Amino acid sequence: MSAEVGLRERKKLRTRRALVEAAIRLFDEKGFERTTVDEIAAAVEVSARTFFTYFGSKEDVLFLQAEDRVERLIEALTDRRPDEPLGEVLPRLFDLLVQGFADDDELDIALSSARARLLFSEPALRARGMSLMFDQQPRFAEALHQAYPDQLDLISAAAVVGGFWGATGVAGLVAQGRGDSPEEILAAGRRAVEVIVRGVDPAVLGSGSVDVPGEAP
Repeated sequence: MSAEVGLRERKKLRTRRALVEAAIRLFDEKGFERTTVDEIAAAVEVSARTFFTYFGSKEDVLFLQAEDRVERLIEALTDRRPDEPLGEVLPRLFDLLVQGFADDDELDIALSSARARLLFSEPALRARGMSLMFDQQPRFAEALHQAYPDQLDLISAAAVVGGFWGATGVAGLVAQGRGDSPEEILAAGRRAVEVIVRGVDPAVLGSGSVDVPGEAP
C-alpha cells in the first residue's frame, strides 16, 4: 500500500512540475496576460480542472512555496549558533534561499531566469510579489530582532530585512538584464548581501568582490 501511495505522490509531483515549467515557458513566449489556463493544461496534456487541483490561479504557479521559503529562513535564524554574528548569518541565509529554489521539485533551474524576468516585468505579478513581500517581511524582521535583541531593535531589524530583500532582488535583476549567466546573477546577489553587511564602503562597492564576512580572503 505504501509503495502505491508513494507512486501516486511522485506522479503528482511530476504533473505539478510539468505544469509550472509549461506555464513559465508560455508566459515567457506569449506574455502572462495572453496565456490561458487551458493552454497551460493542454501543453501538459491534462485538463484545466487538473490544473486547478494544484493551483488556485495562474499567479500561484510562480509563487509556489513562497511561504515555505520564509519559514526556512526564520528556522535558520532560530537554530543559528549562539555566537554566530549577523555578518555571517545574512550571507548564509542568502545561500539557503538560493538552495531552496534549486531544491524545488517544481522548476528546472534553467527556467529560473525566465521566472525572475516575469516577476519583475508583468504588472500583475509585480503586484502579487509586493503583496507577499509586505506580508512576509515583518515576520522575518521580528525573527531577526528576537535573534539579536541586544544588537537590533525592531525598526533596525526591519531595515536590515528590507535591505536584504531589496538589494539582492534588484542586483539580481540588473545582472539578468545585462545578460549575465545564472552563476553571475547569484554572485551579484551575494555581493549585494556583502554591501548590506559592510555598508556603503567605496572599497566594497568598487571591488566587485563577493567575500563572505568572517572568512579569510
